[in-house]
Amino acid sequence: MPLLKRKPFSLSERPDDLMPEELVFQIRFTKEIFRDYREYLERINLYRERVWTCKSTGKTNLTYEEALVSEKQANEKVQQFPKELMEPVLRDVQFSMLPLRDLVAGVAAKLRERLSEGSEIYGRKNNRIYPCKIMKVIDEEVEKTQYQVAWLDKDKKVTESAVVSGDDLIKKKLPFSRDVLKSFIRESTYRSAPWVLHDKLAHKYGISTILPEELRDKIAPKRKLSKNDKEANNGERKRKKLNDDKEIEDAVPIKYPIDDLLVRPAADDPVFATRPPPTRDFKEPMECVGDLLMTWDFCCSYSKLLNLSPFSLDDFENAICYKESNVVLFVESYSALLRMLIKDEGDYFIALQKKKRKLKISLVTWREYVCDFLELEGNEELSTHISTIRRGHYGLLDIHAKLAIFAQLISVVLASGIMRENLDEYIEERKALAAEKRGEALEQGRMRREIKEMVKAASNGNDVHISESRLVLLKEYLQREMEKIFVRTNPLGKDRDYNRYWYFRKEARIFVESCDNKQWGYYSYKPQLDDLLGSLNEKGEREKALKKQLEKRYNQISGEMQKKSKEAQRIKMEEEAELRRSSRVRAPPRENPARAFLKYVNKLKED
Repeated sequence: MPLLKRKPFSLSERPDDLMPEELVFQIRFTKEIFRDYREYLERINLYRERVWTCKSTGKTNLTYEEALVSEKQANEKVQQFPKELMEPVLRDVQFSMLPLRDLVAGVAAKLRERLSEGSEIYGRKNNRIYPCKIMKVIDEEVEKTQYQVAWLDKDKKVTESAVVSGDDLIKKKLPFSRDVLKSFIRESTYRSAPWVLHDKLAHKYGISTILPEELRDKIAPKRKLSKNDKEANNGERKRKKLNDDKEIEDAVPIKYPIDDLLVRPAADDPVFATRPPPTRDFKEPMECVGDLLMTWDFCCSYSKLLNLSPFSLDDFENAICYKESNVVLFVESYSALLRMLIKDEGDYFIALQKKKRKLKISLVTWREYVCDFLELEGNEELSTHISTIRRGHYGLLDIHAKLAIFAQLISVVLASGIMRENLDEYIEERKALAAEKRGEALEQGRMRREIKEMVKAASNGNDVHISESRLVLLKEYLQREMEKIFVRTNPLGKDRDYNRYWYFRKEARIFVESCDNKQWGYYSYKPQLDDLLGSLNEKGEREKALKKQLEKRYNQISGEMQKKSKEAQRIKMEEEAELRRSSRVRAPPRENPARAFLKYVNKLKED
């Protein structure tokens, strides 16, 4: 029912002694009946005033009838609220002290991350998106929750199962808006400080209706004050401002970290740095940046397996924008990926045999092998570029097409048997090193105890220092060996707004991916890295985890950033020095760094 000045309003009771032939006045939308015309007019005029509030949405300045319509529309949306989400939402609402806006934000964020058994969503496998079904939620104390999923084909039949992390699963958008969630909370409760569910609703879902001990004193019913009490309260009113601060201190303690969107500023917070805006000066369209990074990272990370010398991201970015066709960097990249498919002796190998192609790809023939691959895949969009490539005009393709061909080729390579065998070997090697590292950690604990005993007995502590240093060096060595065995690149973490942060081992930048995957940026200077670290609030779960990963790799990342900055500064100084030289001794102009990719040589190429 609509609220009058935000308070419940009772309708007039129907007269009990009405006669069938009696003339009365009835209000259409409330069905109230009045015998007296003056009472009827007073009530109808009250309903026409804009003093009413919709109970479901909180909208104000409405007439009574407008508030009724608003409530009806909101209730229709509430009826569509997913039944499977009602219980977890109501449990979070019961006895919460948060304002409605913060409560809705926290519940929505929690639901967005919540994946239950039986849910059908999409996940990343081999750098492609496939439908899958959550079979089991695996709670692990180490790092993040993992999920056992069944991969589905287009007919929703199970093809295989795997264990993946939450970062590999694409969370669906909530099937309702925040306004619907607000209406659902309002309809389900009868008070808001704290929020308390209707008894029937609480009993239906087995939710406790017993007020927590720490909240009882705060919402105890007020008794009627005597005259002496009123006089005593005069002094209390003067100290109200001080008492407000005291009430905040006496509030229910919050155990941090919590969901980032629920974190509120506090007096004991440190001074946070202003988060620097990421640079967005990419040479290619923004929607292509994700595929650009994926392609470059794959080629460089698996360079030894592909027999392809690594190249810088700057060189790859400049090459992808180049309009000439026979760029060696591209020729060698395509050739390396296609050679993997030939070695696998799968469908691509069979197709080449049918066409009686030679199995050696050259600078002259590489385009034909790319076209053979596109014909085999049968992708309608990519197939439109076959004639252009065959005519020798690959460089004229737009950036979207070039990266799409690379992405398709990499996805097929990742699904090949030879690639899976190597990945399995890498995974086993990493597991062995991790086990050895854990063993060394236990050994280190035992050695430390022995070292303490040796310190007491030895007059010179040099040998003790050497023994302890040996363990530290061994631990660092094992960590470096684990990093060399690349399986896949994972994001460093997320900030409070779900933006992802990426660090690639061969690039001195931290990349930022927006939560909707539509925007990319990067940080490339140490001051930016320091400001980013200083802006993260460890009271939030996501930002705490992100800060931990950044601090863990701080020396490596900041060192690479400084090294690249010094190199850029050196080149700039040399260019300025050349400009100052006399024209009589002027050296040939320095080659443009943007064209350095033209000198690429694949030193790992097979003979």
